[in-house]
Amino acid sequence: MTPLRSLTHARFDLTLAHAWAIATDVRSGQVQGKSEYPVVFVELTDDQGRSGTGEASPSSQYAENWATVEAFLRRIDPARLSFDDLGASQAYLESLPCPSMPARCAVDIALLDGAARAIGQPLHRFLGLGFPGSGALSSFTIGLDTPERIEAKVREAARYPILKMKLGSPTDAANLAALRRAAPTKTIRVDANAAWKTREEALDRIRALADDGNIEFVEQPMPPDALESDAIWLKERSPLPLVGDESYQGAPDAEHCSRCFHGVNVKLVKTGGVTAAKEALEAARRLGLKTMLGCMIESSVLISAAAHLAALTDWLDLDGNVLITNDPYDGVRNLEGRMTFEGAPTPHGLQTLRRDLRSGLPT
Repeated sequence: MTPLRSLTHARFDLTLAHAWAIATDVRSGQVQGKSEYPVVFVELTDDQGRSGTGEASPSSQYAENWATVEAFLRRIDPARLSFDDLGASQAYLESLPCPSMPARCAVDIALLDGAARAIGQPLHRFLGLGFPGSGALSSFTIGLDTPERIEAKVREAARYPILKMKLGSPTDAANLAALRRAAPTKTIRVDANAAWKTREEALDRIRALADDGNIEFVEQPMPPDALESDAIWLKERSPLPLVGDESYQGAPDAEHCSRCFHGVNVKLVKTGGVTAAKEALEAARRLGLKTMLGCMIESSVLISAAAHLAALTDWLDLDGNVLITNDPYDGVRNLEGRMTFEGAPTPHGLQTLRRDLRSGLPT
């Protein structure tokens, strides 16, 4: 087994095409969007010249930020990691106290990237998975904003066949009306980000949404700490399928979510990487849950890593890299919502390539 020689990391601020906001960004009735989103890139190398790339996208929604990611990465001894023994490497990462899941995610992705590159395989094949031959269809997200800007964003996103709409502001009804002016019949997925605090409020909102006729499902209607009995009550009465996001952090939550939701949203930065995300998807599917792969604001490193798991999903929401204007990597391609590795930069590993060595990333 060849241990790693180095683990380097660097912060990079992704620039959003439009100010980004979700329900947790609503304060005193006002939406406070972000124009930049910091991520952290990780590079692993060993003495055989092998390397792997990973990414952490920390979110304040989970009490994570650049500092928590950096603190965890600095505690890692790269000599305890190896592209040749992923099991031992994962066990070491899991043994470290006070984990930062986005940081663990970045290292897990980089380990898998290096291991798959070493034998010249794309990551999905390395994991024993296929990839949809015609690509996999992803939604495109419209963040919270004013009705006027919502309408403009939807018109700008005309090439995407499925939209995901964030709810959780005082102008939800006006925002949906604005979306429908721009896209009268397009399929919509709704994400409340736990904005509705009681089961009665959630049911009223969902019934109103059902009147639209083209809402595919509602994601995380109530807070993740809601009583299970309330979540079950809502599931039994909801006219639309319910998908757990904040309620599903990983495979251990599968039993609970199978009682409370019709499906779950798995994100690499929640679970701690591709390895745990694959386990979370498989656990959910064994219990009959529909599965979705989601994302934060991310570059093509994280989006490509997630896309390699597409064979285990019913839905994709992997649009983080098309919501930004300064993606420093090329990777999986989003062709009018269809995710494909045709034309991706390299035939192995994550199939990503750094665009600009002057970008301040580790070398």
